Amino acid sequence: MEGLEEKLKGLSLARRSLPEEPTYLLDVALQPAGLLAVSCSNFTIHLHNKDTLSLVGQYQGHSGPLCGVVFSHTSPDSLYSGSADGTVRGWDVRRPGSEAVQVFKSGPSHNYCSFDLNCSDTLLCAGTEQVNDEDSFLVFWDVRKPGSKLLGVYSESHSDDITQVCFHPREKDRLASGSTDGLVNVFDLSRGGEDEALLATCNSDSSAGSVCWSGAEFTQLLCLSHDEGLHLWDLGQLDTDEPLTIFSTSDARGLPLLADGGGVDYLVGCRWLQEAQRLLVVGGKNSGDLHLMECDHAGLRLLRTLEGGHSSTVRCFLWDAAGEALFTGGEDAQLLLWKPGGEELTSGKSKSKKSESALRLKSRPHKKHGYQREKKGA
Repeated sequence: MEGLEEKLKGLSLARRSLPEEPTYLLDVALQPAGLLAVSCSNFTIHLHNKDTLSLVGQYQGHSGPLCGVVFSHTSPDSLYSGSADGTVRGWDVRRPGSEAVQVFKSGPSHNYCSFDLNCSDTLLCAGTEQVNDEDSFLVFWDVRKPGSKLLGVYSESHSDDITQVCFHPREKDRLASGSTDGLVNVFDLSRGGEDEALLATCNSDSSAGSVCWSGAEFTQLLCLSHDEGLHLWDLGQLDTDEPLTIFSTSDARGLPLLADGGGVDYLVGCRWLQEAQRLLVVGGKNSGDLHLMECDHAGLRLLRTLEGGHSSTVRCFLWDAAGEALFTGGEDAQLLLWKPGGEELTSGKSKSKKSESALRLKSRPHKKHGYQREKKGA
């Protein structure tokens, strides 16, 4: 089987899609049947054909910034989106442009900045922004119950915006959450109450931005912070005297990863590639160049640089293992498809759209660092 390095080295730009109206592309999700869902800064969700990137539909319904999109694992026609408008909405991708078929809400003061669906498609969880400068909440719904009524709430484990919730890929009751309070918590929801469910608290020493499960049995957890820190923990060591930290850096920008001895300007995200058994981390330069890296106990190692695609900050990526393809989206409003031997079929590199008044957004959300309680060590 061809190694990951060889697959990545063969990538080149194959397709490019630009929306009619300039907008940041914030998150992307893949439906195996052939659709891509992209959340945009203008509060819309775009559906694209994954092979051609042609726009096949869009949804409007949210009235605030979106915090992600995810397809159902067992019902591929079901798509979910979360928003700061205080709703998680369910959509039927067979009916582009239709209204949401499900709407999940909690308290009127709850604005969501993260959400996820568990691997059995039974449980939704959303993380709220801080409420009244004091509390933040993890809220839960049973997707199967009519009326989308609230199932329960955790309120004690975080003290600031909950920027990430991430269910375990195989264990339906295992949940990780990250917050601007600097904490990354791991829960076993089958234990019931919040105190009993909390298995571990890891300290990122900064505002946690994204979290992903990794490792052959998904026993490792990687956290990327909003100030470009990176922390890899081994939760398999929880019941031992061994340290949890596998690798940690407070600022990945200072690592000499590139051929010229320089580093990345920012981190885009991370994803465990199960077939390759490697942890992929994507970083970028402000010019739009992308750097594909692997992360393990030895740190970060550059695998491939992609140039000539984006013209400004990249906000999301997705690796399609079946198609051996990479999708990227960014603040230049472009959705790009990179494939082995790809030869671009559309016009040249897009001019940056950062000057557009419609795109006057913060390039990185949740920059707060006001920790309001003593943080637990890893």
